[in-house]
Amino acid sequence: MDTSYPREDHKRGSSPADPIPTPPRDHLVWSIFNTIYMNFCCLGFVALAFSVKARDRRAAGDVEAARQFSSRARCYNALATAGSVLLPLALAALAITGVIHLAQLAHDSVGFFTYQLGGSDSEDK
Repeated sequence: MDTSYPREDHKRGSSPADPIPTPPRDHLVWSIFNTIYMNFCCLGFVALAFSVKARDRRAAGDVEAARQFSSRARCYNALATAGSVLLPLALAALAITGVIHLAQLAHDSVGFFTYQLGGSDSEDK
């Protein structure tokens, strides 16, 4: 029985100079989320198509094509997420500033119209 420490029999097949490249991520879950919940200009569906292509290429063993499709899927997912988060925030900000501006205009115009329509006591005499 071999009791030498550290055990080196599990390291025989690999060398530190040849790291195993990690397969590219396909971002499929993110694409499905963007497609179902936050579909901004159909970018989530486009990202889903590229994610499926990346998964197919990775399964076929074409790592470089899988990496390109994965990069495109990540880009479309980021655009869909950013658009779906920023667009409602921008619309809410516009609505709030519009309401504030209209309230200020209404407040200012009430004083103007009461002055014009009320008249003065010197005109009645």
